[in-house]
Amino acid sequence: MSDNSGLATARDEALEVRKFYEIVEERFNGKTWSLHELMIGFSNDVGYIGRLLLAHDGTWNIDGDADAELKHKLAETLWWVFVLADKLEIDIDEAFTDTMKSIRAGLDSTIARTAPAEQ
Repeated sequence: MSDNSGLATARDEALEVRKFYEIVEERFNGKTWSLHELMIGFSNDVGYIGRLLLAHDGTWNIDGDADAELKHKLAETLWWVFVLADKLEIDIDEAFTDTMKSIRAGLDSTIARTAPAEQ
């Protein structure tokens, strides 16, 4: 695990909330959601974020406060990422840190390689 204490705290809280969902799923469905069902939930929320962005820009009408709903869905989508990573046994803290390092290195290289010539 990396030194991402904020990310780790958010992950831990997300997984605690997931435990409550599992209790409800067991009571109503007799089982917890499968990986595929979790992915469908995640995909649905990501798709809805697209509509909320349109509402935020004023090109799609929704009932209620688009900005409040956008904040909620973005946070919920982060929750889904933590849940899916846990289900797949991926250390998301480490994966995030490693991915950001890799992206940063690639961007640093591109920026250095494409620097405008001094005049």
